[in-house]
Amino acid sequence: MGKREFIALAAFLMAVNSLAIDIMLPALQQIGASLGVESENHRQFVVSTYLLGFGCAQLFYGPLSDRFGRRTPLLIGLVIYILSAISIVFVPSFAGLLALRFVQGVGSAATRVITVSIVRDIYGGRQMAEVMSLIMMVFMIVPVIAPGAGQVVMFFGNWHLIFLFIAAMATGIAVWAYIRLPETLHPQNVRPFTARSIFGAFKLVLTNRVALCYTIASTFIFGALFGFINSAQQVYVGIYDLGVYFPFAFAGVAIFMSLSSFFNSRFVGKLGMRRLSHGSLIGFIAINTIWLIVQMASSEPMPFALFISFFGLAMFQFGWIGSNFNSLAMEPLGHVAGTASSVLGFMSTVGGALIGAGIGQAFDGTALPMVAGYFIVSIVGLIFVLIAEKGRLFQQQNPAV
Repeated sequence: MGKREFIALAAFLMAVNSLAIDIMLPALQQIGASLGVESENHRQFVVSTYLLGFGCAQLFYGPLSDRFGRRTPLLIGLVIYILSAISIVFVPSFAGLLALRFVQGVGSAATRVITVSIVRDIYGGRQMAEVMSLIMMVFMIVPVIAPGAGQVVMFFGNWHLIFLFIAAMATGIAVWAYIRLPETLHPQNVRPFTARSIFGAFKLVLTNRVALCYTIASTFIFGALFGFINSAQQVYVGIYDLGVYFPFAFAGVAIFMSLSSFFNSRFVGKLGMRRLSHGSLIGFIAINTIWLIVQMASSEPMPFALFISFFGLAMFQFGWIGSNFNSLAMEPLGHVAGTASSVLGFMSTVGGALIGAGIGQAFDGTALPMVAGYFIVSIVGLIFVLIAEKGRLFQQQNPAV
């Protein structure tokens, strides 16, 4: 397939994960009421359990794809995702829904791990960062439209229809991948599926300073995003009383991230991943610091226009951080791309989900826990980037990165 089709398919494969989270945010209140969930914060578990399944399963898909190729494990994961979404329609309890959401996350993990592995099979260095940025740009269309799509779907029925819609979309993407996606694992990179081989590859990942530290930095940065996703409905609807306009506010921030990914794809080839991501991390910290000071200066909620301005600017920086940090972590590990993507994805997703759950569960009727969470994770992220780079930011290690 051509480069444009490849980028589009890769983006939609990764967007399966985002779709399963963002489209149901407007429905969390209805899900809670339907299944007898009294605590508003407990509704967040619909997101958190999915993310935990998504993160944990990544440990297995990488080694499987390094042994059996990329296509088969990817398609199996999509089938699991589709069947679990359909099963949720018939679930009688909140506990059952959470169990199936975990299983759905397990299926979705294949789309994250194997898609990144496929990109690494084909591209390296700045080319990989450029392609990942374009994929992220298309991928970010989903958070723009998904909450609104969920709201529209609910006009025609209850929250169960959302899961049927998710299953239908994933089925279309699975058929596209089955017909058009070739096998990209190079024969010389096939690894035996043995405990010794798997743990050997894990050791390579965990003992590489650059890969490990950039992954930990990504974990904390993504923790802030997951924290917002968990409490988005409570912030936008509970604090700012946006009601049916909640999807538009959510989409506005996602547009900032999509634009950021587009600009990253334009500039990364000239400036390099380190210069762009380090600069944006410094900007992320500066914005979060001012945001936190303003938030703490008054006991009243800040005006919504000011809140969304701070949030949009912070997430614009996030768009430059995410794809570049991921590419920097993967760059030295191309020979074990599948397993590397698994380990890095597991750490960043499970760790980010737990950090995000902590931020979300700290919600106290104000935006302060979320804003403070953004500030804290940005500082921790900087610490690990400094460790990765031996205290020197903006330094090119080689012309390719």
